[in-house]
Amino acid sequence: MSALRSGRNRAGGTRSGLFGFSYSAEGYVLPRLLRRPARLFARLTEGDITPPRYSATIMTAAFFAATGLYGAYMGGRMPELVQSVTARTGFAVDQVRVTGHRETSEIDILERLELDGWTSLIGFDAEAARARVASLPWVEVASVRKVYPNALEVQIEERKPFAIWQHGRELAVVEASGRVIAPFNGGRHMALPLVIGQGAAEAGQEFVKKVKAYPELAARVKGYIRVAERRWDLRLENGVTVKLPEHGEDEAINELLAMDRDNALLSRDIAAVDLRFSDRVVVQLTPEAAERRAEAVAAMTKGRKARSEKRI
Repeated sequence: MSALRSGRNRAGGTRSGLFGFSYSAEGYVLPRLLRRPARLFARLTEGDITPPRYSATIMTAAFFAATGLYGAYMGGRMPELVQSVTARTGFAVDQVRVTGHRETSEIDILERLELDGWTSLIGFDAEAARARVASLPWVEVASVRKVYPNALEVQIEERKPFAIWQHGRELAVVEASGRVIAPFNGGRHMALPLVIGQGAAEAGQEFVKKVKAYPELAARVKGYIRVAERRWDLRLENGVTVKLPEHGEDEAINELLAMDRDNALLSRDIAAVDLRFSDRVVVQLTPEAAERRAEAVAAMTKGRKARSEKRI
């Protein structure tokens, strides 16, 4: 009944509403949520309320602003609009702090962040930037954090180099798992072990660790050569190649070191020591040593022949 009474005047008649329509039960009764806006609009049309100055201008500007926002939203330009507005109100990124990088260039990291000088911190996609930084060769784990109002913090953990892997004519720095990190460019990685051949990168960690257990041999090793993905050869600094068996590598190394201690085998003019056979050790001379040995044998044979002729 209160709703019906609200539409009547003091004389008991009905009060005209919006555009002459009645709010009474005899006419159309608006839903509760629309009654107050309708009454306000009716008072404006009847002159009961005087709008403030420039209200039409303000409403027109608001209309055009709303139209522009709607167009930007429908056209997919809203992120760019947000970036532009917030960047010019004090949220443009102008500080980047990078930590944890040793092998990775800071310039490469900044390029992956894709900052253009007016990048807003509010609209900046930190997760997408983190993924781009993590795609760099040396980066294992990366994090990108926004520090308001205008800074970014980038923290990375880099991969640990294990060895230099030679495959064909290519050289690459690899992890202990055998995963290639980046091409080898010299520098501080010169001291890494050199593993050579197919499968050497994957199998190298265990074998290099085994050889390092014999410091007197490891100090002479220049390269670890994987042969047919079954066994290893050692290339020493003086050019001698030590051919190890597929099984029993520790026994073969101990035998080699014993011969070197007793006869300085590895310091002689030899090309290779073959330890692949369980019943013998085969030593291959260098061409020069083989030639000298042949000359010595020929001279010895000639001397024996001369002595035999004298006896006759």
